[in-house]
Amino acid sequence: MLRAFSQWLNDLPPSQALAESDWAFPIVESIHVLALTLMVGTVALVDLRLLNLAFRRVRVSSLAGQLLPLAWAGFALMAASGVALFASEASKLYDNPAFRLKVVLLLLAGLNPLIFHVTTYRGVAAWDHAVAIPARARLAAAGSLTLWSAIIICGRMIAYFH
Repeated sequence: MLRAFSQWLNDLPPSQALAESDWAFPIVESIHVLALTLMVGTVALVDLRLLNLAFRRVRVSSLAGQLLPLAWAGFALMAASGVALFASEASKLYDNPAFRLKVVLLLLAGLNPLIFHVTTYRGVAAWDHAVAIPARARLAAAGSLTLWSAIIICGRMIAYFH
């Protein structure tokens, strides 16, 4: 069923046009990389604060409030461009182990902040400017940095499994 869906997606006229264009695919791929940089860069800054490795004098809620809207903008562009890129190569990517691992890691990277924001971050007022950040917040930050690093590596590895 997933193979048939991948082939159907791959065969759509917009997917074919993107795959066959000399300019469109590299432009969309560049947008994807730049959006990834915006999203991961801003998230990494918040993660480094949670790990108490940067911005120690800045409240976590203040930094997150300033940077997370940029992260969401990067995520939206990254997701849209990623879907377009996937659609243009869906039949090839179906069997690609690096792509499959990337998808699993993306799901985990999405669950990490969701769990963090509905649990630990709810109590941010109590530890917002503290030197000792709660262990669960540090764990979420370390997980985020690890997951996004692995996603980027898998994204690069996709090209080598065709």
